[in-house]
Amino acid sequence: MTLNSEPINSSESPSVYSESFVDNIRLIAFYLPQFHPIPENDQWWGKGFTEWTNVTKAKPQFPGHYQPHLPADLGFYDLRLREARQAQADLAREYGIYGFCYYHYWFNGQRILERPFNEVLQSGEPNFPFCLCWANESWTRRWDGQEQEILMKQVYTEQDDQQHIRYLAEAFQDPRYIRVKGKPLFLVYRANQLPNPLKTTEIWREEAQKLGVGEIFLARVESFLDEHNDPRKIGFDAAVEFQPDWGKLGKKLQSRKRWEIARKYGLAHQSYGIHNIFDYQTMVTRMLSKPIVNYPRFPGVTPSWDNTARRQVAATILKDSTPEIYEYWLKAVIEKTISKPELPPIIFINAWNEWAEGNHLEPCQRWGRSYLEATQRAIKQFS
Repeated sequence: MTLNSEPINSSESPSVYSESFVDNIRLIAFYLPQFHPIPENDQWWGKGFTEWTNVTKAKPQFPGHYQPHLPADLGFYDLRLREARQAQADLAREYGIYGFCYYHYWFNGQRILERPFNEVLQSGEPNFPFCLCWANESWTRRWDGQEQEILMKQVYTEQDDQQHIRYLAEAFQDPRYIRVKGKPLFLVYRANQLPNPLKTTEIWREEAQKLGVGEIFLARVESFLDEHNDPRKIGFDAAVEFQPDWGKLGKKLQSRKRWEIARKYGLAHQSYGIHNIFDYQTMVTRMLSKPIVNYPRFPGVTPSWDNTARRQVAATILKDSTPEIYEYWLKAVIEKTISKPELPPIIFINAWNEWAEGNHLEPCQRWGRSYLEATQRAIKQFS
């Protein structure tokens, strides 16, 4: 695949990493648990709501726009079913995914969307590595444009920090839990929203020691503009690069009202919102040219992005993603990662099953297993 940015030639520094280091490349995919009904979503969005509700309602926003994204091999699964969770793990393992990073929802002691992970933890199945990412944003009605209406609010206290780590300790001690340098890996999605992250991480580390967990490895997710700085200054060990990196997407291809596009192409549509459209290949080139940071950071990639299923107004769309461009990107990131072994060779993929955001490795009806096959080819080249 030819792009504007060439991958690094690993032959320039063959002594930097060992064979065993390369063999330990670990691809971790973010995992969304919102594929089963819960009472809260029934109340907010209607009886029986799951992520599939939004997915199936999506419509093309311009000629050639790929929507809706519909599942193929695994179908419209329900994550309350053990068989569905096992099928996901089996498929991921087959194509080189090392483990899942489950989104974890904790609101001052209250958990939500917890059933799938609870059953994974309690049953010991599937026997597939995992870690947790605390998705610590307040929930609002932003899907229907009412962002000022808060559904679930994050409230931070030192007592809650203690209660939280005590809950997490059970997961950390599971033999399947992913570790970095022997320490259980825990991610925080919006660390800058913590009122005193240094105090929170101090409490977590002290409590983990008291609970017999030992040292823990804390990573802050680097997604929004105010998060691109040294995580060690706020008590974290490393950052995780969340893709797409919103601050580095570049110039929009289009930001027009859909009715203008419809009129241009003679389509019978009347009233549509404004969308932010970017070119996937251009985005990949920009991501590969980002400057090197002077702090520990695990890199990331994404097979695609298109959240029109969730946001009918002001959606962000990465146009013209293909398995070939994604494979090129992943290979380049792997090569960069193994040339700098300050951290274990872990790469985060966004995501395994974010269907309503259009970024999923799970097979869809358009591409089948092509993105999984691209993932497998990329990692096999180095392993």
